[in-house]
Amino acid sequence: MTDTAVDDEILSSAGATRDADSVVAMTGAGVSTPSGIPDFRSEGGIWSEYDPMDFHISRFEADPEGFWSERVELVEDAFGGDAAPNPAHEALAGLEADGHLDGLITQNIDGLHQDAGNEEVIEVHGNGQRVACRNCTTRYEAEGVMERVRAGAVPPRCPSCEGLLKPDVVLFGEELPEYPLFRAQSLAERADLFLVVGSSLTVEPAASFPRTAADAGATLCIVNLDRTDLSDRAEYDFRADVTDILPALQDAVRKGS
Repeated sequence: MTDTAVDDEILSSAGATRDADSVVAMTGAGVSTPSGIPDFRSEGGIWSEYDPMDFHISRFEADPEGFWSERVELVEDAFGGDAAPNPAHEALAGLEADGHLDGLITQNIDGLHQDAGNEEVIEVHGNGQRVACRNCTTRYEAEGVMERVRAGAVPPRCPSCEGLLKPDVVLFGEELPEYPLFRAQSLAERADLFLVVGSSLTVEPAASFPRTAADAGATLCIVNLDRTDLSDRAEYDFRADVTDILPALQDAVRKGS
C-alpha cells in the first residue's frame, strides 16, 4: 500500500470513528513492545527463556517460595526497564478523552494504558503492577512486594491478615476473571466500530471479541504488523507500526470533528 493509499485509509477510518456511536479498542502485545516490553509468546519472547510451567497456578500453590523467587527474575527481565507509554498509548488515551472511545480491552498486564490516561480499561489478564491477597483479597502495589521478596521475605504475606500474596494476573491454569470478560463481551456486542491494535488475534477468548463485534455488524479496523485471521473481514487493515498509525488516526479524527 502506498503512502497516499495509507493516508486515504486513515482519513476514511477517522470518519468512521467519528460517525460511530460506540467505538471499542482491543490491544495486544504489539502496543507495548515499542515501549521496550518484550513479547511473551513470539519467537525470542519471554517464554523462550522461561518455562511457562514454572508460573502455573499449581506451582504457585505447591511452591510459593520458588514461584516468587523466579517471578522477580521474570518481572525484571520483562519490565525492568523504564517502560513508559508510547505514542500509540497516548493516541488511545486521547481518543477516549475526546469522546471517541467508549472502552478499551487489553490483553496486556503492564498498566501503560492507565499511565497514558485511559480510564475505561478492561484488563482480561490482570495487572502486573498489583498483587492480591489470597485470603482477604486486599490489593497492593507490586513493586513494594517485590522489594520484600528481594530482601528475603519469601513468600510475601499480606500485612493485614498474613495471607499469601499472589500477582494480580491470570497465571497458567487459571480461569480468566468473569466480570472483565462479561464487560468485554458486552462492549463488543454494542460496538459500531471495533479497533484492534497490536494483536495477532491468536489467543482466546480475547480473539473472539472483534469477531463478535464484526458478526454484530461493527466496522472492523486492525492495526498490526502482520496479517491476522480477521484481516479478510476488516474494512481497514493497516500492516504498519502502531506508533505511526494510531497518532495519525487520532489527529485525523480531531481535525474532522
